[in-house]
Amino acid sequence: MSRENKNNHERIVITGVGLAAPGADNLADFRANLLSGTSGISTLDLRYMGVHPAGLCSFDETRYRKKKENKRGTRAGCIGVYCAGEALKDSGITLGAEYDPARTGVYVGLTEHGTVETENEVYNISQYGYNVDYWTHHHNPRTVLNNPAGEITMTFGLTGPHYSIGAACAAGNAALIQGLQMLRLGEVDLALCGGLSECVGSFGIFASFRAQGALAEHEDPTRASRPFDMARNGIVISEGGCLFTLERLDSALQRGAKIYGEIAGYAINSDAKDFVLPYSPRQSECMVLALKRAGMQPQDISLINTHATGTRQGDIEECKAIRAVFADCPKTFVNNTKSLIGHAMGAAGVLELAGNLPAFTDHMVHPTINLDELDPECALPNLVSGETRELPQVDSILNSSFGMVGINSVLVVKRFLA
Repeated sequence: MSRENKNNHERIVITGVGLAAPGADNLADFRANLLSGTSGISTLDLRYMGVHPAGLCSFDETRYRKKKENKRGTRAGCIGVYCAGEALKDSGITLGAEYDPARTGVYVGLTEHGTVETENEVYNISQYGYNVDYWTHHHNPRTVLNNPAGEITMTFGLTGPHYSIGAACAAGNAALIQGLQMLRLGEVDLALCGGLSECVGSFGIFASFRAQGALAEHEDPTRASRPFDMARNGIVISEGGCLFTLERLDSALQRGAKIYGEIAGYAINSDAKDFVLPYSPRQSECMVLALKRAGMQPQDISLINTHATGTRQGDIEECKAIRAVFADCPKTFVNNTKSLIGHAMGAAGVLELAGNLPAFTDHMVHPTINLDELDPECALPNLVSGETRELPQVDSILNSSFGMVGINSVLVVKRFLA
């Protein structure tokens, strides 16, 4: 293999995107909402808790499998099957012709899984005096951690490896990193990877964030998610999913694939400090390592898509980390997607990356909304707020995701150049 061919064999590109986000079930509509500053947040009437702001998804749940199969499976699996089918369709891949199903891997990032099913089953048997005879026999296969990835393989007949990546809110990015590594190792030839969240089905997650003082409240749900704003008061919990098809560049070029971007660098590290509180020095180190692996300097980044969730300390720590790395980068712009769709947990990073990928072609940086009064501790140069900003060119995106128990993940994706 020539040096050029070997290089193209190791370069990993994104060739398909399938998503379900609050307010959109495809990339074109999702991008349009982001550019127009249209919030996807509505409300949810929660068991025991009442009405709260939340991000809910609407998509064709029976496009790729029957209602009976959805009923037997999980909400995360339903979202995952839809996103996988859309990603494969978008990539133009015909399984069995261009790629062997036995050489196709499925890697799904999850913040949690099984909570929704367990809560529902406990509630169900409470209606029958807690008689466990009414507990469903579907509970175990629904709650195993590999369930959503496994549901995808069963729907599409994929016989290669599948598993879930548990990495809190850094999980979506971590799954992309796993897919990239498996492709480079030669373990698979095609990777379906990304993240999923069914968190809106769990009152316990809402109750826990409220107990921590981190659950957003606002009379207008579209204004509840407000990262960096002085009036921010917590997280808007959302469901959603996004899966990408990843291929080696040589294979993508051979079949004439559309290429959204190339994963140039990545990093995962640990704070090793606290169960919940983030730690900016480790976040900075993660960004620096991802840039090093990409062979890039901070000045080379066109757009930073922030993780900021709308919690006071989380937003501040991330801004400290960004300032430490990008202190002298006048051509680097910053935005936040959670202000528009809330926090989709394990799906957050990949949904946010997907929503920004079109910037490589339209050169637009979507705005951060609901930023009425900037917290001085969150001041960042070139923070795009209120209105979309057009740039002469967007060459690279740095996408950060940080999770509980101190896990950080960073991806650097660049505009594809042959």
